[in-house]
Amino acid sequence: MGLDEVRADWTRLGSAEPLWAVCVDPAKRGGAWDDDEFLASGSAEIDAALEHLEELGLRPGRERALDFGCGAGRLSNALAARFEQVVGVDIAEPMLAEARRLDRSGGRIDFRLNDRPDLAAFGEGSFDLVYTDLVLQHLPPELAEGYLREFARVLRPGGSMVVGVPDRERPTFKGLVFRFAPWPLIRIAQRRLLGYPAPMRMHPLPRARLAAVLAESGARVADSVEYWGGDHWLHLRHYVRMPRGEDA
Repeated sequence: MGLDEVRADWTRLGSAEPLWAVCVDPAKRGGAWDDDEFLASGSAEIDAALEHLEELGLRPGRERALDFGCGAGRLSNALAARFEQVVGVDIAEPMLAEARRLDRSGGRIDFRLNDRPDLAAFGEGSFDLVYTDLVLQHLPPELAEGYLREFARVLRPGGSMVVGVPDRERPTFKGLVFRFAPWPLIRIAQRRLLGYPAPMRMHPLPRARLAAVLAESGARVADSVEYWGGDHWLHLRHYVRMPRGEDA
């Protein structure tokens, strides 16, 4: 599996069910997400995450934020209420089209296609905050780790990163299916039994490995908090600090 397969799957998901694909809820299939409700869920998440950064003593600048895997812009809009400029990147054009439709920022969000295995469009130290939630698990682990290194590269000294990703499968029937069943079988089940427009491949990223990758660039995990994961996964939201030069 590479970026071409990821792009193809998420292009189909973005064309068929963009809001549901971002926030998977059985009750929201078939276009049942209300736009305002969808965006409000993003505001609640960002408000809580930034409040926790403050509690940890992490106070990134408020000039520029990156929303990686922005999808339909649920979190980008919420970030735009707190930052002067937001850049939302995604691999699927239909998702970006939906994000532009839902843009409530008055032009302060720059939605961009990024179908590269890096963030070469951005220079070092470009952002005060890098935020990504429930995105990296859909990528092959080596690509996810490469993006983590890129997040650290584009983050300014003194900046912060928030990364939400499954840490491991839960010891439940569904969790064990994801752990041991071959991917082709899961893919068929998602398409034929669950009726997904395209499959959603999943990979956990354990905290120890995430911390080790980020440490290569001097970034430090300040806290990891368990949050939504259903009965499949244990999800952690990691709050990361990029030290200033004098703090390194």
